Amino acid sequence: MHESIAGFYTVAEFIRLFGLPRSSLYRLVKQGKLRIHKIGRASRIAKSEAASWAAGLPTLGGETRP
Repeated sequence: MHESIAGFYTVAEFIRLFGLPRSSLYRLVKQGKLRIHKIGRASRIAKSEAASWAAGLPTLGGETRP
C-alpha cells in the first residue's frame, strides 16, 4: 500500500476520487492542466492543484464554477 503524504493524492486516490481513467490523468498532465510531483519514487498530485483543476470544470449547466 502507498504511504499517505499530507497535502497530496496518490495517482490511485486521484483517479478514484475524480472518476478518471489513468490515461486521462496523464493526458491532463501532458496538457499542463495538472502536475505530477515526484516524492522519491512515488508520483503524487497536490490536493490544492487538484481542487483548482476541479473548480475550473464546467457544471451541468455549462458554466464554470466561480
